[in-house]
Amino acid sequence: MTDQPGRRERKKAATRKAISDAATSLFLERGFDAVSIREVAEAADVSPTTVFAHFPQKEALVFDEDDEQRELLVGAVRDRAPGTSVSEALRDLYRRELLDVADDPDGTNRRRFMDLISSTPALRAYVDRMWLRHEGALADAIAHSLGRDEPDAGIRVYARMVLQLEILAFEHDDATAMIEAGFRILEQGWHEPH
Repeated sequence: MTDQPGRRERKKAATRKAISDAATSLFLERGFDAVSIREVAEAADVSPTTVFAHFPQKEALVFDEDDEQRELLVGAVRDRAPGTSVSEALRDLYRRELLDVADDPDGTNRRRFMDLISSTPALRAYVDRMWLRHEGALADAIAHSLGRDEPDAGIRVYARMVLQLEILAFEHDDATAMIEAGFRILEQGWHEPH
């Protein structure tokens, strides 16, 4: 009997992923605005009602890993090795998540995905809002890792900038350069070139 909720949750997660994968494939092929929820439902072999049960709006279909992304950010801070700074832990996470994509060694899939987002104002706005929703959780994790009850202004600014850096790196062909420059500036400050 205790196995039932686990099985049900796994089935629910599999359905959610199938819907998101079908939607993303259709959006990449034909464009976000040219694909209806009914077409996504047909491609995923579910009803439109099931699509809306898993995704409150069409834009959410493209981003099915919101909770997992928040846990990756918080976990990178919380579970970092002794002697590893918050910036080092987050930089390593960004390197892994953005750069070490085994099934996309030349970045083609990332560029196609970013082109879809960049060319669709609704998706661009949604991804920014979605990613920045993690700001509070990240700031709290940083504060707690430093032995503080609450994040101060500096921690909140840092959390926002780290999240903005990920968005910036994802948008550029040379994500490595953006990640390295961003963390260098966060750690050492920005100095006007001479």
